[in-house]
Amino acid sequence: MNPTGPRRVAVVAAAVVVLLALAACSAADQPHRKPNPSKPVASHASRPVPTATPTATVAGFDKHAQSIDDPASTWVVVNKPRPLNPVTFTPASLVYPEVTYVNHQPMRPEVGEALVAMFHAGKTEAGLDFSVQSAYRSFESQVNVYNDDAARNGAAYADTDTARPGHSEHQTGLAVDISAVPAKCSLDACFAHTPQGEWLAANAWRFGFLLRYPADKVSVTGFAFEPWHFRYIGVPLATQLKATGTTTLEEFFGVPGGTEYH
Repeated sequence: MNPTGPRRVAVVAAAVVVLLALAACSAADQPHRKPNPSKPVASHASRPVPTATPTATVAGFDKHAQSIDDPASTWVVVNKPRPLNPVTFTPASLVYPEVTYVNHQPMRPEVGEALVAMFHAGKTEAGLDFSVQSAYRSFESQVNVYNDDAARNGAAYADTDTARPGHSEHQTGLAVDISAVPAKCSLDACFAHTPQGEWLAANAWRFGFLLRYPADKVSVTGFAFEPWHFRYIGVPLATQLKATGTTTLEEFFGVPGGTEYH
């Protein structure tokens, strides 16, 4: 039976009161959020569209697809207890991609292609410019770099930030040291807090690069924090590391690392 007349009005009014009370309780249960005036909210249409996306899925990843011992492999793991074999290894092919250089040093073709794409994305997505501080260094060049560091600072200090010849990722042609343009905090830990350093830390994996020496993994990698040093490992492996939250090659592949040379 439907209520009519005054009785119906009373029922409707009571229902409205109940609904208003429920709405008030629901609002009280939500966290109070204030807009951050220093971080304006952009519309969805204004957000940059990535120019590169991962090409591999975690489910299809093969951990044994490449060698971690062959210096020609993009997955090679070289560190203090794991020298290159042979120690005088030279990449079969080296190129100079169309990027800005500080020291005009080449890199392997696959690294150059990925680097150009990454620098382009940094420019189009965030308005940032980059340069290559260092790239490939031969065994002989690494002898000079290490000896100069040891002469200036002592061998003990040099071993914290410069690889000995035959133990350097730069010798593989897969590592690049990246600087900001205009230059700021080049080859310094403060590079991590520059717009370029922050963008690279968040996006380099999309292009197959790994920030090789994280601040919290010195005991694993054997080297001090280097937010400018990026190692090319390819998009599939970089995607897998990102998905699993793994930040070093030593931990992912379960191989020796650490601060001591063997």
